[in-house]
Amino acid sequence: MKIGLLGFGVVGRGFYELTLSRSDMKVGHVICLEDITLPGVNVTRNINDILSDPEVDTVVEAMGGLHPAWDFVKAAIEAGKNVVTSNKALVAAFYDELLPLVQEKGVLFRCTAAVGGGICWLSELERVRRCETVVKLGGIMNGTCNYILDNMTRNGLTYSDALKQAQALGYAEANPSTDVDGIDTWNKLLISCNVAWGVSLEQSQVPAAGIRNIKAIDIAAFAEHGRACRLVSTGEMENGVISAYVQPKLFPVTDLEANVPANFNLITFEGSSCGRMSLYGQGAGRYPTAYNVLQDCVDLTRGNGFYSICTGKVNVCNDGKLCFYVRGASDAWLDSVTADHWGEGVITSPVSVSEMHAWCAEHPDVFMASLA
Repeated sequence: MKIGLLGFGVVGRGFYELTLSRSDMKVGHVICLEDITLPGVNVTRNINDILSDPEVDTVVEAMGGLHPAWDFVKAAIEAGKNVVTSNKALVAAFYDELLPLVQEKGVLFRCTAAVGGGICWLSELERVRRCETVVKLGGIMNGTCNYILDNMTRNGLTYSDALKQAQALGYAEANPSTDVDGIDTWNKLLISCNVAWGVSLEQSQVPAAGIRNIKAIDIAAFAEHGRACRLVSTGEMENGVISAYVQPKLFPVTDLEANVPANFNLITFEGSSCGRMSLYGQGAGRYPTAYNVLQDCVDLTRGNGFYSICTGKVNVCNDGKLCFYVRGASDAWLDSVTADHWGEGVITSPVSVSEMHAWCAEHPDVFMASLA
C-alpha cells in the first residue's frame, strides 16, 4: 500500500510514525503547510501530486475541518483511490454524498477513528449489525468535556480553571466551542446512528446542548444529591423511529459513567440479543487515534471497506420525557413544570427532550442536565 497523507498535525504525524516499522504500507506523499523534510517522502502542498501518482492506492485524511479536506477526499475517491479518514465533521456533514460516491467508484473507505479516537467503536457497531439489532447507543464521546467535568467534580476546579488545564494539556483548542457546546459529540452521534441503523440523519433532527454554562454551584448541588455530571450522546431505535440527542446527564455516583476519569471515553450499545456492552479507552490523542487509522489501513489491505451503506432517511422523534436540572433562568413555563429545588437550580417534572432543548435555545445562559 502506497499512501498519500493529508495533514501532518497530531494524528497525521502519529500515523506516519506508526507506519515506519511496517513493510505492508509506506507513506509516499504528505500534504503539509509547514516546511518539513521526511526521508523518502514527497512533502507538498499540491493535492495533484497525490492524485496523479498511479502508485498511490490509498489517501489518509488527517487534516480536520470541512474544507479543503472534503474537496481533497472527494477528488481522491473520484481518482479511484481508497480513503481512510479520522475526520468526524467531514463524515457527518457529507455522509449522503460520501458513501454513494464510494460505492459508485468502487473504492474502499473507512473512518473508525472518527468516533472514539483509539476505541474501535464504529468497527464494533459494524459487527453488531451483522447479527442483530442495535436497540440503543451512546455515552461519553468527548474527552475534553469529560476532563473538565471530572476535574470540577473530583478536584473542585471552576469551569474556567478546568478548561485552562485542558487547553494547557492539548485536550482543548484555544476556541473550545466545538467541544464544550456539544458539536463534536453531536457529529459523533450522527455517524454512530447512521452506522448502527443504516440511515442518514439530518443534522437539524438531532438537538445538542453542551457544558459551557456549568458552574461550581451546579457541581455542589449534584454532589449533595449523590450525582455526577457527564456530557453524553443518546440514540435509540424503536418501531422504526429514532430518538437522538446530546446533553449533559446526571448519573448516580456509583454508575460507570460517573467514574470515567480525565479525558477517557465510555461508549455503550445495547443489542437485541447481546444486551449492554461498553467500550472504554482514550477518545483522542496522537497515538490512540493514529492506531485506529492504521487499523483501517490494514483492513483495506484485506479488502474490508465500510459496508454500512445508507438505506435512506428516517423519522426522528425526541418526544420522550425526562426530568431535568435547570439553573440560570426562570419563566412561567419553567415554574409550571418545577417539581423540586436543588440549590440555585430546579428539578422539573417529566418534560420532552425536544421541548426542553427548544426552551434552552431561547435562554442561552441556562445550564441544564437530564437525570439518569
